[in-house]
Amino acid sequence: MLCGLRARSWHAPAPSRRLGSLLRLALGCLLGLELRRVRSGRRMTFGKAGEAALGQWMAENARVRWVEHPEPWTAEADLIARHGLPLNLDQNKRNAFHSRLKERRTQVRQRARERPVTS
Repeated sequence: MLCGLRARSWHAPAPSRRLGSLLRLALGCLLGLELRRVRSGRRMTFGKAGEAALGQWMAENARVRWVEHPEPWTAEADLIARHGLPLNLDQNKRNAFHSRLKERRTQVRQRARERPVTS
């Protein structure tokens, strides 16, 4: 994972990678991008223009830091507990922003389900 993390461009579109997708979903929802269903209708994306806009925003604003850790899953829980990390919903229900972000993601996904599937 660490080699992949170091090599990965976090502002590039990554709809098939879970971690990048969850971060991109949260940011896209907050930035007001339109989520759309594609292909079979199960996969969702912000579309070509939305993904490009999100990638540009991340290139200008997002920064990623990492450290090597023998048990990274324990470090994640500790970081969330200590710092809140408002875009991370997992293990973070006590954060004041948790319910707002969760609701926003739910609304954006629901609107996408109501729209026709695009290619």
